[in-house]
Amino acid sequence: MNKTKRRIFNTAIKMFSEKGYDNASVEEITAVAGVAKGSLYYHFSKKEDIFDLLLEEGINLLKNNIEIKTKNCTTALEKIKAVILIQVKVTVKYEDFLNVIFSQIWGSEKRNIKCKKAVFKYIKIIEEFIQEGIDNGEFYDGDVEALASGVFGVTCSSLVYRLKKNKEVDVERVYDGFINTVIRGISKE
Repeated sequence: MNKTKRRIFNTAIKMFSEKGYDNASVEEITAVAGVAKGSLYYHFSKKEDIFDLLLEEGINLLKNNIEIKTKNCTTALEKIKAVILIQVKVTVKYEDFLNVIFSQIWGSEKRNIKCKKAVFKYIKIIEEFIQEGIDNGEFYDGDVEALASGVFGVTCSSLVYRLKKNKEVDVERVYDGFINTVIRGISKE
């Protein structure tokens, strides 16, 4: 992604997060980014294209991090711990991205449906790890979809905690708190 496109993209994410997708206008995005409106339309045919790229890049970031961090894990428990750590770190580093995702997951517009599909595709990865843990006896038997949604909920909980504290979050402290709670609930360990 070239410098101008990246600047437009980053500005749009920030504005979508602060003002909401519907309230962030192309005019404001270009003004804050310091680019001409034509530059935005050169890189993106419409505002929705920026959102699509945000969704694609954000979900790919999560999936790629999970792939990297879990490829050498030997147990499902290690994989779930890696997922939780990644989610807490992503919350701290990419708060604006998550604000946009969580604000757009509700509703029935095309954008909301795309957002839901992307999030559910991501949760499916977590479901596979939980099923693996149930199958090999590491985890208690339970509703895999509900458990995976709960693990994904760590991301939302971390974001709410961050917003409530209104300061930097100690990733290790938050991670340890979630691990002690979540793992105690599903693990036979």
